[in-house]
Amino acid sequence: MSGHLSIPEMTAGLEQAAAELVHFCASIPDPIFFLRPGDKWSPAQQVKHLVTSTKAATLAYTLPKWVLRWRVGKPNRPSRTFEELVARYKVKLEQGGRAGGAFIPDPVPAGYGKDKLLGEFSAAMGKMSRALQKKWKEPQPDAYIAPHPLLGKITLRELVYFTIYHTGHHLAGIRKGLPA
Repeated sequence: MSGHLSIPEMTAGLEQAAAELVHFCASIPDPIFFLRPGDKWSPAQQVKHLVTSTKAATLAYTLPKWVLRWRVGKPNRPSRTFEELVARYKVKLEQGGRAGGAFIPDPVPAGYGKDKLLGEFSAAMGKMSRALQKKWKEPQPDAYIAPHPLLGKITLRELVYFTIYHTGHHLAGIRKGLPA
């Protein structure tokens, strides 16, 4: 991903990120998928976190535009590129930024079902992608902002960039946390 992505490129990015995470997680044996390694999140918790964050982000694409403008305001700058948004997020993480509140997932019991959880994630990403495709036209994603708990107010284009990167970030964390 690079530069400013079009709506079709953003929806393709969301779909690809979701497919990669689901494909990889489906291959993890259930006992390991639900196992919490020390004080780190289990792969299941990472997916649950992505479900929660994606549903929260999707709200910005499903609300009436006037409500979003009334509640959050207008952007005071152009949208960042994908790379600029990712760099800003990495700086926030390096400064100690972490998920908080409702974005911290409780442990997920094995009885919850891996397929069910991965289905919830796929559904959340699909809903975001469909809302972006159906309700938004260029250059509208640059003309509206939404609050982000770590990045502050970001444009809706940047929110898609974040969701794509955030999914890959957690997929990398899942891969890294698996037993050798």
